[in-house]
Amino acid sequence: MNCYSDVFATWAPRLWSYYSTYQKKLLASDPSLKTPFSNSVWSTVTFNFGPQTVCFPHVDNSNLPFGWCAIWALGDFDPKQSAHLILWDLRLVIEFPPGSLAFIPSSVFPHSNVTILQHEKRYSFTQFTPGSLFRWVDQGYQTQEMWRASQTDAQVQEEAEKAKKRWTMGLGLLPTLSELNFSSSS
Repeated sequence: MNCYSDVFATWAPRLWSYYSTYQKKLLASDPSLKTPFSNSVWSTVTFNFGPQTVCFPHVDNSNLPFGWCAIWALGDFDPKQSAHLILWDLRLVIEFPPGSLAFIPSSVFPHSNVTILQHEKRYSFTQFTPGSLFRWVDQGYQTQEMWRASQTDAQVQEEAEKAKKRWTMGLGLLPTLSELNFSSSS
């Protein structure tokens, strides 16, 4: 695992396992497929080389809705003055210094970052997995259109019922506060 995957596995082990299971199934289905990093559970990376990377408010609609995206801030900027991470619906503005790593459900929460000063540099590196890859595996490694054409009406209805429960299932993969032990041992 890379450091991102290690942190992901530590803080959200059930969600990390979900990603890992699907990635293994996907890679086993087609040996020609490659991931950006062999030691990461995410299928996709984005490098933003700036030198003044700024993201306007957006959601990443294609990402797994209950999934997490890893965002790593890099560069030379004053985090007290600029480059804060904004989670709009939560009404949070977070200082996000160079070297910081955040995990957010980027397809659910609109997010952006504050501009940086003219002389500063900011880059970012993100890892994520599109929800369509999870669907691809669930649909027998075929498009939704092909899958639907091969199903009976009853099977399509059964899948529609599963889809209604998928959000609840996904939320059940997230860690709860009671699972996180913030107390230090003596």
